Amino acid sequence: MSSNKQSRKSAPVSDKAAAVQAGAPLKRRTAPSPALRKKKGNGRLYAAILAGGIGSRFWPLSRETTPKQLLKVVGDESLLKSTIKRLSPLIPADRVLIVTNARQAEIIRLHLSYEDARALSPGYVIEPAGKNTAAAIALAAFDLYRKDPEAVMAVLPADHVIEDGRPFRTALKAALKAARDGHLVTFGIVPDRPETGYGYIKASSRAFRKIDSFGVRTVEKFVEKPDIRRARQYLKQGGYYWNSGIFIWKASRILEEIKVHLPETFESLEKCVEPQELAAAYKGLRDISIDHGILEKASGVVVIPANFPWSDMGSWSSFGEILKPDSEGNIVRGRVVDIGSRNSVIFGSDRALATIGLKDMIIVDTPDATLVCPKERAQEVKEVVGVLKKKGFIEHQEHRTVQRPWGTYTVLENGEGYKIKKIRVEPGKRLSLQMHHHRSEHWVVISGVARVQRGEEIVDIALNQSTYIPRGVRHRLENAGETPLEIIEVQNGEYVEEEDIVRFEDDFQRR
Repeated sequence: MSSNKQSRKSAPVSDKAAAVQAGAPLKRRTAPSPALRKKKGNGRLYAAILAGGIGSRFWPLSRETTPKQLLKVVGDESLLKSTIKRLSPLIPADRVLIVTNARQAEIIRLHLSYEDARALSPGYVIEPAGKNTAAAIALAAFDLYRKDPEAVMAVLPADHVIEDGRPFRTALKAALKAARDGHLVTFGIVPDRPETGYGYIKASSRAFRKIDSFGVRTVEKFVEKPDIRRARQYLKQGGYYWNSGIFIWKASRILEEIKVHLPETFESLEKCVEPQELAAAYKGLRDISIDHGILEKASGVVVIPANFPWSDMGSWSSFGEILKPDSEGNIVRGRVVDIGSRNSVIFGSDRALATIGLKDMIIVDTPDATLVCPKERAQEVKEVVGVLKKKGFIEHQEHRTVQRPWGTYTVLENGEGYKIKKIRVEPGKRLSLQMHHHRSEHWVVISGVARVQRGEEIVDIALNQSTYIPRGVRHRLENAGETPLEIIEVQNGEYVEEEDIVRFEDDFQRR
């Protein structure tokens, strides 16, 4: 499963977000160990959204610069935006923490700012390295405990699909009451079929308590993903639920259990003051999930059977759970012409995609990469990404068209010592003031009017006009007009990748 240094007062979440915007790692500080809190409380509810992964099983749509949680898989919003908005008004965005790494934090912050700069402004907890969900949750719990010792935290993956947020929030309110009483709460999804792609939770036969309309049951054990025979047995027997990976507990309560069952993790993170100390501490942490590290051993773990529609979107084969197939069982998107296929997932892009007579297959076509595999082997797509990375193929990292806060660029051609891009700048936006050590650039305007700063000179370049930017010269591209600006950029030099950018000023606080 997926899974500041302060002035003696906790820094507000907004300060942490500002640190991320400035590209600075978040500082941590020592704090008293969480005391055992037996008394009932009324702690405020916060959310810790785990968003450090790429979702490589969704390649070629998911890439390092466009991770799964930022894809618009269902509806018009990304999975991450939907996750944040689903919590409101129970948990407003200013009580949401995104737990991720530094690179993903910048990508996520810019993604959320494209359309919802005011509405979606969460805080960030930055991991120096990925160490599975136990470490990520411990880091977020320390952050919240130091800010609010009575905090209750809902832990949620960023990439789940829950199309109707109302029953989810109703269940979350019930879980909040149980968590305030000291329980470690998880949601168990009532299964409607034998499923081998999910872990299971075995619950007590009877609820020991009822909160609102929900029965709270003791967790007897967590069960790994079963084979089809055992999955059928679980469904027939009853009392088994899909493990949703959504948890609710007091920050102090989960830290107590981490101190007992993962003492090295607790002690390492408790002592961290400076970012470099956190990075050093993380190297020694166990790479273990919260299920294996804590919940299988802890006391007071309970499950609330949930009735909200849910999918963890684990791979391409899971699309049938959330998108309605056609009469032949196919899920088809994009410019696709199909003849005689059955029970297949076929995703096209802008170019025409034709398929004939497929059965139980997955076809995903993008402008620069195509996936073809049987549905039963969808989990192995992650291995393909590993091979692409090992071979140095750029297609594991980014799409041909890349979104930026000022617009987009599309790589038209790339060769030894040169790259050709089509750049689109939205009205009123501008790129950073920058320069390059290893390349020159030639710009030709094909739509709109470009305001170009080149050294101390500022000129407007109209349709069919061009300008040249030598290497080492500070420059900036701006669209001061009311319609989109489009240019063709030709880069020449010994190195033409994005790392060769030195920024001096930037409207979006990028480094």
